[in-house]
Amino acid sequence: MVKKPVKKKYIPSNKEKYMCAKHRKFFTEKLIAWRKEIVKSNNNSAVLSTLDDNSSSADIVDQASSYTEKTVEMRASNRRRKLVNKIDAALRRIKSDTYGYCEETGEPIGLKRLIARPIATLSIQAQERHEQEEKIYIES
Repeated sequence: MVKKPVKKKYIPSNKEKYMCAKHRKFFTEKLIAWRKEIVKSNNNSAVLSTLDDNSSSADIVDQASSYTEKTVEMRASNRRRKLVNKIDAALRRIKSDTYGYCEETGEPIGLKRLIARPIATLSIQAQERHEQEEKIYIES
């Protein structure tokens, strides 16, 4: 019996050219898998919400609880839908060779940041600047 060698899972490296074909393939697969997971989760929650319906219950507490649960689930579902849109946008950027570069500065976002947040569109510096501006806007 011949053992097959265990294939190591590929992780993008800074030793390779930034956003080379291997990097693009890695992020494409990661984004597609994430998208499938989210769509599956949305489908499961949709099925569960149709099965559990206390809105016609005579008990007001049950009705309120059901309403609250549905509201929370609708918000979560909306967030997941927006996330799917961001994933789709990231996949389009991969196809157009703009993925991995800051939308503001054009500088590389960085592999570590993209591995942690594959839908990132800003470098850490640009993101921090945005958050600082947002904080100043909220405080004034």
